Amino acid sequence: MSGNEKGYLALVLHAHLPYVRHPEYEDFLEEDWFFEAITETYIPLIEIFDRLEEEGVDFRITMSLTPSLLSMMSDPLLQYRYLRHINKLIDLAGREVARTRWTPEFHELALMYHWKFSRARQVFLEKYDSRLIDAFKHHQDTGRLEIITCGATHGFLPLMLNKNAARAQIQVAANHYEKHLGRRPRGIWLAECGYAPGVDELLKEAGINYFFTDTHGILFGSPRPRHGVFAPVYCPSTAVAAFGRDKESSKQVWSAKEGYPGDFEYRDFYRDIGFDLDYEYVRPFLHPDGNRIHLGVKYHRITGPTDHKEPYRPSLAREKAALHAGNFLFNREKQIEHLNGLLGIKPIIVSPYDAELFGHWWYEGPEWIEFLLRKLHFDQDTITPITPSEYLEKYPRLQAVQPSMSSWGYKGYNEFWLEGSNDWIYPHLNMMADRMVELTRRFPKADGVLRRGLNQAARELLLAQSSDWAFIMKTGTMVEYAHKRTKDHIGRFDRLYNDIVSSTINDQWLKEVENRDNIFPDLDYRVYS
Repeated sequence: MSGNEKGYLALVLHAHLPYVRHPEYEDFLEEDWFFEAITETYIPLIEIFDRLEEEGVDFRITMSLTPSLLSMMSDPLLQYRYLRHINKLIDLAGREVARTRWTPEFHELALMYHWKFSRARQVFLEKYDSRLIDAFKHHQDTGRLEIITCGATHGFLPLMLNKNAARAQIQVAANHYEKHLGRRPRGIWLAECGYAPGVDELLKEAGINYFFTDTHGILFGSPRPRHGVFAPVYCPSTAVAAFGRDKESSKQVWSAKEGYPGDFEYRDFYRDIGFDLDYEYVRPFLHPDGNRIHLGVKYHRITGPTDHKEPYRPSLAREKAALHAGNFLFNREKQIEHLNGLLGIKPIIVSPYDAELFGHWWYEGPEWIEFLLRKLHFDQDTITPITPSEYLEKYPRLQAVQPSMSSWGYKGYNEFWLEGSNDWIYPHLNMMADRMVELTRRFPKADGVLRRGLNQAARELLLAQSSDWAFIMKTGTMVEYAHKRTKDHIGRFDRLYNDIVSSTINDQWLKEVENRDNIFPDLDYRVYS
């Protein structure tokens, strides 16, 4: 940091997927969410960080790796299944190279996909020996990447009536972070940016220094924040810092209609050979149920608002990504210059996004990030990229403001996760939490099969609390799966509760459940006490 900057930019990526692992099936469709994210988002980001480090580019970026995501990254079964998945894609791309040899505009793209899939396999297997966490940890240890945590299973804290249940989400997350990343987390991404007064007390107990809220969580705080969202605030009773989202920079990136991802030169997500090509040709690459799915090979650009799509041209898309990175930087420079003069401080622009936007939904997104980080380093001196921890070290004196209860999403006050399609889950979740606390107090020093049963009950509660299930029910995609997952965890918890209190735990059934829902193997049920 030069010290001559006029302000700061905190680029924040929220990397999260729900815990999806089904050893009871040889092949399970929803596991593809994880495999696609590895190929299209996580490995491209790792390669960007590696490349920038090798070339001496001093970058800063903040990124959550949620406990469920870390658990999947470290799971041997899912590591094996990812290799099986990427090998199939390499085979498919190889066939496409042969099929498209007489159509140059598609042949070039087939060669591109074959190289990208082969490169993903090489990075995953040869460079990092299937341990992607080690790649992220390396960049954390250099100080360029700040990794933050999230609730254990992305549980939505404002709707947890039992305080011990909210505390367990945070404590389990902090312990899991330390196990995989070698230190305690300094910051947290609250699931869905869901904050309610009192959550900061639980964060302080876990040693967490800061969190993020949506814009109105800060602006509607009490007293009114002097600098809006352009400086963090301290929660009055805990001195845990809250950083607010900058709407202008966020919308410029994530909006498909008004933001960069909707540009007509970029790759069209929805046109995929899994739907475009002859069924018998793609059948070997589909799941056993035979339904057509996205296979990840897409040959068309967005083109326009109609169904007519022109062939994708990577060189033009790359040029547009560079142009958009320059435009984003220009806008942030002008924004910071204005705020610096208006507020009399060096403002911080907090720009958070879902990590999976970059590469999965917006194919050119990782290139955009790399261009932006390079331009921040080489092309200007107005903005210094910074992590939240660095900012708090540099500016430890902040205004005390009580943030308001808030979330992001529709209307900004929890409604997306509590409405007609999903409200039925909360009586079950709250009763499960109360019963888990009851069991913890009833059996404070369990061992043997009883201890295993109590630990598994805690896992089933945590998995049922994932906000992803309510989100899916609301959005209307994969609703059947979200219903099944929620009901399965409720059902397993209920059986465990009844078996525990009646001393009738079936060891064989418990082993099957432990193998299936094996998240947090070191979990101690007494975290609910």
